Amino acid sequence: MKQQKTGIYILIVYCIMQLSGAVLVPFLPSLYNFFETRGVEDPALNISGWWVFLSMGIATIITLLIIRKDNTYLKQLKGTPSLILQTISWGFAGFFLVLVGQGIAASIELRFGVDPGSDNTTQFIEIAQAVPFAIFSIVIFAPILEELIFRRIIFGTLLPKTNFFVAASVSAIAFGIIHFDFTHILIYAVSGFIFSYIYYKTKRIIASIISHMLLNGFVVLVQFYGEDIQNFLKQYSNLQIIFFH
Repeated sequence: MKQQKTGIYILIVYCIMQLSGAVLVPFLPSLYNFFETRGVEDPALNISGWWVFLSMGIATIITLLIIRKDNTYLKQLKGTPSLILQTISWGFAGFFLVLVGQGIAASIELRFGVDPGSDNTTQFIEIAQAVPFAIFSIVIFAPILEELIFRRIIFGTLLPKTNFFVAASVSAIAFGIIHFDFTHILIYAVSGFIFSYIYYKTKRIIASIISHMLLNGFVVLVQFYGEDIQNFLKQYSNLQIIFFH
């Protein structure tokens, strides 16, 4: 009963965070003028960036405080939890599994004429470029909140009543829907399914959080420094040709 209440409180916090943007509406003209008078190139992106950082950061802190009051909340799945080193290893392994899964999903989408590239990802990267603090929301806050919602609450609640495949599938579909990028819902769903597997395998939610953080961090890194990385690899390849010719 206590775990159910904890889950409800976390859901309420998450929903408030998702809807909190409505609070900004009456203040948008003033905020826009505030950033504009300070020479900010894109006031709208800056407003979005700071609000994403603050709302998700506050929601994460409140969520962790709620969990702290319930010591049993993270000990949900039946079985012996993996050791810490194993958990971390599975977290890293999950990251690579998701990359492979997303690659397969993307190739399937291409066969159906779906263009690569996510509007959701592009939007968040633009926000992060305008407000670097928003990177914390993408790489840290979002993985913590989303894993607690979609893996701990949805998957963890359905698993004892159904089976792994059903629970993971429902969690994965819900995970895809919440990103509001329905063109690429398959990619999000595949990622969510693999995150559920990592959680199920280790019996520790921190494992899927690690995988999720690494994935989001990788996306940010590629989006920010993709061209630099490609140039470095080309230079490294040229050096190999020179030294090993």
